[in-house]
Amino acid sequence: MAHPDATGEEHAVQPIQLLAPDGTLAEHEVYSPYISQLGEQDLRDLYRLMATERRMDAEATSLQRQGQLALWVPALGQEAAQAGTVSALRSTDMIFPTYREHVMALHRGIRPDELIQLFRATAHSGWNPHDHAMNTYMVVLGAQTLHAVGWAMGIQRDVAAGGTDQGHGADELVLACLGDGASSQGDVHESMVFASSYELPVLYFIQNNHWAISVPASTQSRGPLADRAAGYGFEGVQVDGNDVLASYAVAAHLGGQVRQGGPKLIESITYRMGAHTTADDPSKYRSSEEVESWKAKDPIERYRRWLQAAGHADETYFSEVDQEAADVAADLRRAVQELEPLPLEEAMDAVYAEPHRQVETDKSWLKEYEAGFAEDGAPARGEGGAR
Repeated sequence: MAHPDATGEEHAVQPIQLLAPDGTLAEHEVYSPYISQLGEQDLRDLYRLMATERRMDAEATSLQRQGQLALWVPALGQEAAQAGTVSALRSTDMIFPTYREHVMALHRGIRPDELIQLFRATAHSGWNPHDHAMNTYMVVLGAQTLHAVGWAMGIQRDVAAGGTDQGHGADELVLACLGDGASSQGDVHESMVFASSYELPVLYFIQNNHWAISVPASTQSRGPLADRAAGYGFEGVQVDGNDVLASYAVAAHLGGQVRQGGPKLIESITYRMGAHTTADDPSKYRSSEEVESWKAKDPIERYRRWLQAAGHADETYFSEVDQEAADVAADLRRAVQELEPLPLEEAMDAVYAEPHRQVETDKSWLKEYEAGFAEDGAPARGEGGAR
Protein backbone atom coordinates (compact mmCIF):
# COMPACT_ATOMS: atom_id res chain seq x y z
CA MET A 1 0.00 0.00 0.00
CA ALA A 2 1.37 3.39 -0.93
CA HIS A 3 1.69 6.09 1.69
CA PRO A 4 2.46 9.82 1.71
CA ASP A 5 5.72 10.65 0.01
CA ALA A 6 7.90 13.59 0.89
CA THR A 7 5.89 15.97 -1.30
CA GLY A 8 2.60 14.94 0.27
CA GLU A 9 1.01 14.62 -3.16
CA GLU A 10 0.31 10.90 -3.31
CA HIS A 11 -1.84 9.10 -0.78
CA ALA A 12 -3.44 5.70 -1.12
CA VAL A 13 -5.08 6.50 2.23
CA GLN A 14 -6.53 10.00 2.44
CA PRO A 15 -6.02 11.65 5.84
CA ILE A 16 -9.06 13.19 7.53
CA GLN A 17 -9.23 16.80 6.43
CA LEU A 18 -11.83 19.45 7.22
CA LEU A 19 -9.99 22.62 6.31
CA ALA A 20 -8.44 22.69 2.84
CA PRO A 21 -5.18 24.59 2.16
CA ASP A 22 -7.20 27.39 0.55
CA GLY A 23 -9.13 27.90 3.78
CA THR A 24 -12.43 26.33 2.78
CA LEU A 25 -14.22 24.13 5.31
CA ALA A 26 -15.78 20.80 4.37
CA GLU A 27 -18.42 18.83 6.25
CA HIS A 28 -17.73 15.40 7.69
CA GLU A 29 -20.43 13.20 9.19
CA VAL A 30 -18.27 12.01 12.10
CA TYR A 31 -15.90 14.88 12.80
CA SER A 32 -17.73 18.12 11.97
CA PRO A 33 -19.98 17.94 15.07
CA TYR A 34 -16.91 18.34 17.28
CA ILE A 35 -16.05 21.60 15.55
CA SER A 36 -19.59 22.94 15.84
CA GLN A 37 -19.25 22.64 19.63
CA LEU A 38 -16.36 25.12 19.70
CA GLY A 39 -17.21 28.69 20.62
CA GLU A 40 -15.70 31.72 18.95
CA GLN A 41 -13.22 32.18 21.78
CA ASP A 42 -12.13 28.55 21.43
CA LEU A 43 -11.52 29.08 17.74
CA ARG A 44 -9.53 32.23 18.37
CA ASP A 45 -7.48 30.57 21.09
CA LEU A 46 -6.36 27.90 18.65
CA TYR A 47 -4.90 30.59 16.42
CA ARG A 48 -3.35 32.51 19.33
CA LEU A 49 -1.62 29.36 20.56
CA MET A 50 -0.14 28.52 17.17
CA ALA A 51 0.98 32.07 16.37
CA THR A 52 2.53 32.60 19.80
CA GLU A 53 4.50 29.38 19.65
CA ARG A 54 5.78 30.15 16.16
CA ARG A 55 7.10 33.52 17.30
CA MET A 56 8.67 32.00 20.40
CA ASP A 57 10.16 29.26 18.22
CA ALA A 58 11.79 31.83 15.94
CA GLU A 59 13.21 33.67 18.92
CA ALA A 60 14.65 30.48 20.40
CA THR A 61 16.26 29.65 17.06
CA SER A 62 17.87 33.09 16.97
CA LEU A 63 19.09 32.69 20.54
CA GLN A 64 20.75 29.42 19.65
CA ARG A 65 22.41 30.96 16.58
CA GLN A 66 23.78 33.67 18.86
CA GLY A 67 25.25 31.09 21.21
CA GLN A 68 22.76 31.60 24.02
CA LEU A 69 21.38 28.05 23.80
CA ALA A 70 23.26 24.81 23.35
CA LEU A 71 20.57 23.52 21.00
CA TRP A 72 17.04 24.21 19.86
CA VAL A 73 14.46 21.88 18.30
CA PRO A 74 12.14 23.87 16.01
CA ALA A 75 8.49 22.92 15.64
CA LEU A 76 8.00 25.12 12.56
CA GLY A 77 5.11 23.71 10.50
CA GLN A 78 3.79 21.35 13.17
CA GLU A 79 1.77 23.91 15.14
CA ALA A 80 -1.68 22.77 14.02
CA ALA A 81 -1.07 19.09 14.73
CA GLN A 82 -0.10 19.87 18.31
CA ALA A 83 -2.58 22.68 18.99
CA GLY A 84 -5.58 20.75 17.74
CA THR A 85 -4.68 17.58 19.61
CA VAL A 86 -3.82 19.10 22.97
CA SER A 87 -6.90 21.32 22.91
CA ALA A 88 -9.08 18.23 22.65
CA LEU A 89 -7.67 16.80 25.89
CA ARG A 90 -8.73 17.46 29.45
CA SER A 91 -6.29 19.40 31.61
CA THR A 92 -5.75 16.31 33.79
CA ASP A 93 -4.83 13.99 30.89
CA MET A 94 -1.10 13.26 31.20
CA ILE A 95 1.15 14.05 28.23
CA PHE A 96 4.42 12.26 27.55
CA PRO A 97 6.22 14.40 24.95
CA THR A 98 9.31 13.97 22.84
CA TYR A 99 11.44 17.14 22.63
CA ARG A 100 9.43 19.13 20.08
CA GLU A 101 6.02 19.58 21.72
CA HIS A 102 6.43 23.30 22.41
CA VAL A 103 2.84 24.11 21.44
CA MET A 104 1.55 21.57 23.94
CA ALA A 105 3.87 22.93 26.61
CA LEU A 106 2.57 26.48 26.18
CA HIS A 107 -1.00 25.21 26.20
CA ARG A 108 -0.34 23.47 29.52
CA GLY A 109 0.88 26.72 31.09
CA ILE A 110 4.62 26.05 30.89
CA ARG A 111 6.31 29.42 30.41
CA PRO A 112 8.80 29.93 27.57
CA ASP A 113 11.60 30.64 30.04
CA GLU A 114 10.84 27.33 31.78
CA LEU A 115 10.75 25.53 28.47
CA ILE A 116 14.10 26.95 27.40
CA GLN A 117 16.08 25.92 30.48
CA LEU A 118 16.75 22.43 29.20
CA PHE A 119 18.24 23.86 26.00
CA ARG A 120 20.46 26.29 27.89
CA ALA A 121 21.53 23.46 30.19
CA THR A 122 20.56 25.38 33.30
CA ALA A 123 18.20 22.67 34.58
CA HIS A 124 17.32 19.05 33.98
CA SER A 125 13.85 20.39 33.23
CA GLY A 126 12.27 23.75 33.81
CA TRP A 127 8.96 22.47 35.13
CA ASN A 128 7.35 20.03 37.53
CA PRO A 129 5.37 17.45 35.50
CA HIS A 130 2.71 17.19 38.21
CA ASP A 131 1.96 20.92 38.00
CA HIS A 132 1.12 20.77 34.29
CA ALA A 133 0.13 17.13 33.65
CA MET A 134 2.98 17.06 31.15
CA ASN A 135 6.11 15.04 31.62
CA THR A 136 9.55 16.47 30.92
CA TYR A 137 11.00 16.28 27.41
CA MET A 138 12.45 12.94 26.36
CA VAL A 139 15.56 12.87 24.19
CA VAL A 140 15.87 9.08 24.04
CA LEU A 141 13.79 8.12 21.00
CA GLY A 142 10.58 6.29 21.84
CA ALA A 143 11.33 5.80 25.54
CA GLN A 144 8.45 8.07 26.51
CA THR A 145 5.94 5.60 25.06
CA LEU A 146 6.97 3.07 27.72
CA HIS A 147 6.63 5.72 30.40
CA ALA A 148 3.17 6.60 29.08
CA VAL A 149 2.06 2.99 29.21
CA GLY A 150 3.42 2.61 32.72
CA TRP A 151 1.53 5.71 33.81
CA ALA A 152 -1.67 4.44 32.21
CA MET A 153 -1.25 1.05 33.86
CA GLY A 154 -0.80 2.78 37.20
CA ILE A 155 -4.01 4.72 36.75
CA GLN A 156 -5.85 1.57 35.74
CA ARG A 157 -4.58 -0.31 38.78
CA ASP A 158 -5.24 2.57 41.18
CA VAL A 159 -8.80 2.97 39.96
CA ALA A 160 -9.39 -0.79 40.26
CA ALA A 161 -8.15 -0.58 43.84
CA GLY A 162 -10.58 2.18 44.71
CA GLY A 163 -8.98 5.32 43.31
CA THR A 164 -6.12 7.56 44.39
CA ASP A 165 -5.80 10.68 46.44
CA GLN A 166 -4.48 12.54 43.38
CA GLY A 167 -7.79 12.74 41.60
CA HIS A 168 -7.12 10.31 38.78
CA GLY A 169 -10.34 9.04 37.30
CA ALA A 170 -11.38 5.97 35.38
CA ASP A 171 -12.00 8.09 32.28
CA GLU A 172 -8.53 9.65 32.19
CA LEU A 173 -6.30 9.10 29.18
CA VAL A 174 -2.57 9.36 28.54
CA LEU A 175 -1.15 10.96 25.40
CA ALA A 176 2.03 9.33 24.08
CA CYS A 177 3.79 11.59 21.56
CA LEU A 178 6.35 10.35 19.05
CA GLY A 179 7.65 11.06 15.58
CA ASP A 180 7.80 8.95 12.45
CA GLY A 181 11.44 8.12 13.12
CA ALA A 182 10.78 7.02 16.70
CA SER A 183 8.07 4.68 15.44
CA SER A 184 10.88 2.36 14.32
CA GLN A 185 12.18 2.00 17.86
CA GLY A 186 11.68 -1.26 19.74
CA ASP A 187 10.38 0.61 22.78
CA VAL A 188 7.36 1.74 20.77
CA HIS A 189 6.55 -1.83 19.76
CA GLU A 190 6.76 -3.01 23.36
CA SER A 191 4.56 -0.19 24.61
CA MET A 192 1.87 -0.94 22.02
CA VAL A 193 1.86 -4.62 22.93
CA PHE A 194 1.28 -3.76 26.58
CA ALA A 195 -1.25 -1.01 25.86
CA SER A 196 -3.33 -3.36 23.74
CA SER A 197 -2.98 -6.45 25.93
CA TYR A 198 -4.08 -4.59 29.07
CA GLU A 199 -6.56 -2.30 27.29
CA LEU A 200 -4.83 0.78 28.64
CA PRO A 201 -6.16 4.29 28.00
CA VAL A 202 -3.31 5.46 25.78
CA LEU A 203 -3.74 7.72 22.77
CA TYR A 204 -0.68 7.44 20.55
CA PHE A 205 0.09 10.62 18.64
CA ILE A 206 2.59 10.20 15.82
CA GLN A 207 3.64 13.42 14.14
CA ASN A 208 4.75 12.21 10.75
CA ASN A 209 6.80 15.21 9.64
CA HIS A 210 8.33 13.21 6.78
CA TRP A 211 11.94 13.22 7.93
CA ALA A 212 13.69 11.36 10.76
CA ILE A 213 16.61 13.79 10.60
CA SER A 214 17.87 12.87 7.09
CA VAL A 215 15.93 9.63 6.57
CA PRO A 216 12.60 9.99 4.73
CA ALA A 217 9.43 8.45 6.16
CA SER A 218 9.13 6.29 3.04
CA THR A 219 12.29 4.49 4.17
CA GLN A 220 11.10 4.24 7.76
CA SER A 221 7.85 2.55 6.76
CA ARG A 222 6.54 0.94 3.55
CA GLY A 223 2.95 1.56 4.61
CA PRO A 224 0.99 4.19 6.57
CA LEU A 225 2.06 4.33 10.20
CA ALA A 226 -1.60 4.41 11.20
CA ASP A 227 -1.98 0.91 9.78
CA ARG A 228 0.46 -0.47 12.30
CA ALA A 229 -2.16 -0.13 15.03
CA ALA A 230 -4.20 -2.95 13.48
CA GLY A 231 -1.28 -5.29 14.04
CA TYR A 232 -1.62 -4.70 17.76
CA GLY A 233 -5.38 -4.98 17.72
CA PHE A 234 -6.53 -1.38 17.92
CA GLU A 235 -7.58 1.41 15.57
CA GLY A 236 -5.33 3.91 13.83
CA VAL A 237 -6.48 7.03 11.97
CA GLN A 238 -4.62 9.35 9.60
CA VAL A 239 -5.34 13.06 9.88
CA ASP A 240 -4.09 16.11 8.03
CA GLY A 241 -1.80 17.54 10.70
CA ASN A 242 -1.69 20.94 9.01
CA ASP A 243 -5.45 21.22 9.58
CA VAL A 244 -5.98 22.35 13.17
CA LEU A 245 -9.73 21.71 13.08
CA ALA A 246 -9.37 18.14 11.83
CA SER A 247 -6.61 17.54 14.36
CA TYR A 248 -8.92 18.70 17.14
CA ALA A 249 -11.90 16.66 15.94
CA VAL A 250 -9.99 13.41 15.44
CA ALA A 251 -8.32 13.70 18.86
CA ALA A 252 -11.66 14.46 20.52
CA HIS A 253 -13.36 11.55 18.76
CA LEU A 254 -10.68 8.95 19.44
CA GLY A 255 -10.02 10.35 22.90
CA GLY A 256 -13.60 9.68 23.88
CA GLN A 257 -13.18 6.06 22.88
CA VAL A 258 -9.86 5.73 24.71
CA ARG A 259 -11.52 6.90 27.92
CA GLN A 260 -13.71 3.82 27.71
CA GLY A 261 -10.58 1.62 27.69
CA GLY A 262 -8.07 0.48 25.11
CA PRO A 263 -5.55 2.43 23.03
CA LYS A 264 -5.96 4.30 19.73
CA LEU A 265 -3.43 5.79 17.35
CA ILE A 266 -3.36 9.04 15.41
CA GLU A 267 -0.92 9.48 12.55
CA SER A 268 -0.77 13.21 11.97
CA ILE A 269 0.53 14.00 8.48
CA THR A 270 2.48 17.22 8.75
CA TYR A 271 5.84 18.60 7.68
CA ARG A 272 8.96 19.82 9.43
CA MET A 273 9.59 23.05 7.55
CA GLY A 274 12.73 23.82 9.52
CA ALA A 275 15.70 21.77 10.59
CA HIS A 276 15.48 18.68 12.77
CA THR A 277 17.51 20.63 15.29
CA THR A 278 19.74 23.67 15.00
CA ALA A 279 22.65 21.22 14.65
CA ASP A 280 21.19 20.00 11.35
CA ASP A 281 21.31 21.34 7.79
CA PRO A 282 18.22 20.01 5.94
CA SER A 283 19.38 21.47 2.61
CA LYS A 284 21.81 18.53 2.47
CA TYR A 285 19.07 15.95 2.07
CA ARG A 286 15.86 17.56 0.78
CA SER A 287 15.01 19.84 -2.09
CA SER A 288 13.85 23.44 -1.95
CA GLU A 289 10.91 22.44 -4.19
CA GLU A 290 9.69 20.04 -1.55
CA VAL A 291 9.90 22.66 1.18
CA GLU A 292 8.11 25.25 -0.95
CA SER A 293 5.27 22.79 -1.69
CA TRP A 294 4.65 22.44 2.02
CA LYS A 295 4.91 26.15 2.73
CA ALA A 296 1.84 26.48 0.51
CA LYS A 297 0.06 24.29 3.09
CA ASP A 298 1.16 26.40 6.05
CA PRO A 299 -1.15 25.47 8.94
CA ILE A 300 -1.35 28.95 10.45
CA GLU A 301 -2.04 30.79 7.20
CA ARG A 302 -4.67 28.22 6.27
CA TYR A 303 -6.51 28.70 9.55
CA ARG A 304 -6.18 32.47 9.46
CA ARG A 305 -7.85 32.59 6.05
CA TRP A 306 -10.80 30.59 7.35
CA LEU A 307 -11.15 32.65 10.55
CA GLN A 308 -11.35 35.80 8.48
CA ALA A 309 -13.71 34.40 5.86
CA ALA A 310 -16.03 32.96 8.52
CA GLY A 311 -16.10 36.24 10.43
CA HIS A 312 -14.50 34.84 13.59
CA ALA A 313 -11.59 37.28 13.59
CA ASP A 314 -10.47 40.50 11.92
CA GLU A 315 -7.24 42.40 11.40
CA THR A 316 -7.50 44.03 14.80
CA TYR A 317 -7.50 40.61 16.45
CA PHE A 318 -4.54 39.40 14.41
CA SER A 319 -2.58 42.56 15.24
CA GLU A 320 -3.23 42.00 18.94
CA VAL A 321 -1.99 38.43 18.70
CA ASP A 322 1.13 39.54 16.85
CA GLN A 323 1.91 42.07 19.57
CA GLU A 324 1.31 39.52 22.33
CA ALA A 325 3.62 37.06 20.58
CA ALA A 326 6.29 39.73 20.16
CA ASP A 327 6.06 40.50 23.89
CA VAL A 328 6.46 36.79 24.70
CA ALA A 329 9.58 36.66 22.53
CA ALA A 330 11.04 39.77 24.15
CA ASP A 331 10.38 38.35 27.62
CA LEU A 332 12.07 35.12 26.60
CA ARG A 333 15.19 36.93 25.42
CA ARG A 334 15.44 38.84 28.69
CA ALA A 335 14.82 35.71 30.74
CA VAL A 336 17.54 33.74 28.96
CA GLN A 337 20.14 36.33 29.91
CA GLU A 338 19.18 35.95 33.57
CA LEU A 339 19.27 32.15 33.79
CA GLU A 340 21.98 30.88 36.12
CA PRO A 341 24.04 27.75 35.34
CA LEU A 342 23.06 24.54 37.05
CA PRO A 343 25.52 23.82 39.87
CA LEU A 344 27.54 20.71 39.13
CA GLU A 345 26.74 19.18 42.50
CA GLU A 346 23.02 19.57 41.93
CA ALA A 347 23.21 18.20 38.39
CA MET A 348 24.92 14.96 39.26
CA ASP A 349 23.58 14.32 42.75
CA ALA A 350 20.11 13.80 41.30
CA VAL A 351 21.16 10.61 39.46
CA TYR A 352 20.86 8.29 42.49
CA ALA A 353 19.00 8.68 45.77
CA GLU A 354 22.07 7.46 47.69
CA PRO A 355 25.76 8.39 47.21
CA HIS A 356 27.28 6.42 44.34
CA ARG A 357 30.97 5.79 43.74
CA GLN A 358 30.73 6.08 39.96
CA VAL A 359 28.95 9.41 40.21
CA GLU A 360 31.69 10.72 42.49
CA THR A 361 34.32 9.54 40.01
CA ASP A 362 32.50 11.21 37.11
CA LYS A 363 32.05 14.39 39.10
CA SER A 364 35.75 14.62 39.90
CA TRP A 365 36.66 14.09 36.26
CA LEU A 366 34.21 16.75 35.10
CA LYS A 367 35.46 19.27 37.63
CA GLU A 368 39.00 18.73 36.44
CA TYR A 369 37.91 18.95 32.81
CA GLU A 370 36.01 22.21 33.29
CA ALA A 371 38.85 23.71 35.31
CA GLY A 372 40.94 23.36 32.18
CA PHE A 373 38.76 26.00 30.47
CA ALA A 374 39.09 28.58 33.20
CA GLU A 375 41.00 31.65 32.18
CA ASP A 376 43.70 33.02 34.39
CA GLY A 377 42.00 34.37 37.46
CA ALA A 378 38.52 33.33 36.30
CA PRO A 379 36.59 30.77 38.34
CA ALA A 380 35.48 27.53 36.65
CA ARG A 381 31.87 26.44 36.60
CA GLY A 382 30.80 25.13 39.97
CA GLU A 383 32.98 27.73 41.68
CA GLY A 384 30.75 30.67 40.87
CA GLY A 385 31.65 30.87 37.19
CA ALA A 386 28.94 31.32 34.56
CA ARG A 387 29.75 30.01 31.10
